[in-house]
Amino acid sequence: MMLYLRLFYEFFKAGLFAIGGGMATLPFLYDISDKTGWFSYSQLANMVAISESTPGPIGVNMATYVGFTSGGIAGSVIATLGLITPSIIIILIIAGFLNAFKDSRYVTSAFYGLRPASTGLIAAAGLSVVVLVLFGDTAEGIHPENVSVPCVILMLILYYFTARCKKTKGLHPVVFIAASAVIGVVFHFAGV
Repeated sequence: MMLYLRLFYEFFKAGLFAIGGGMATLPFLYDISDKTGWFSYSQLANMVAISESTPGPIGVNMATYVGFTSGGIAGSVIATLGLITPSIIIILIIAGFLNAFKDSRYVTSAFYGLRPASTGLIAAAGLSVVVLVLFGDTAEGIHPENVSVPCVILMLILYYFTARCKKTKGLHPVVFIAASAVIGVVFHFAGV
């Protein structure tokens, strides 16, 4: 029972403060990993990859994944509810007051001010995933000898085919996601 309460609490906090979408939940997931030990940083990188390539919101997919690995099906439901509950509450409150304040310059300014904060959270999350993929677990620091050469090669190949090669540049992103998944399975990239 305590596990389920903790899952709900941790993901409620993430849902309440992660402004900017699913990738903005990554700093909170790092914190959850440090505090609870439910998953490692390399498992988090795998979660991001799986969440990016499966349908649905990234944050919800990650909450469901962590909940399932920690507490089974009930854990996945509770973690997911914990993540989405703050949004539901806030939307209900805002909907009640929106008509009165929809033309307020203060409300407009507040939303305008939230943009850089959410951009920063997403950029930090993206950078931390890149560092984790390229250098592995960085608990002892980032060292050039820890660079994952296969990951760098894969990153450069994907960059070439998605941004430089005219024949493949216009392909749907699902093609590259599927190709990356196959390459990851074949060459065992899961142990990053």
